[in-house]
Amino acid sequence: MKKVLLGITLASLTALPLLAAAQAAPPEAVPEDLDIMVILENIVDWLFTILLIVAAIFIIIAAFNFITASGDPDKIATARNFVLYALIGIAVAVAARGLVAFIRMIIEG
Repeated sequence: MKKVLLGITLASLTALPLLAAAQAAPPEAVPEDLDIMVILENIVDWLFTILLIVAAIFIIIAAFNFITASGDPDKIATARNFVLYALIGIAVAVAARGLVAFIRMIIEG
């Protein structure tokens, strides 16, 4: 099981840079006055995307655990915990983004 988790983790870490594949903007395209809030929003967007990808990986691992459990109550409980924690992580992330948007709407009017 540890070898499978390690393999999935290594495969995802090596695939992430390939998925990003971003090109640097030419110097004349970069604005002079970068807003710190725009930078922070971009960072939060990337972190949110990474969190969703990690949650999906944990749900896939849980599905694998369910399939290979063979009726073992401990493995089934472990798989349920994987699903539960992945769903809690997604719920907290979505709630945090919603709360930030709600506060921004109140402040900006």
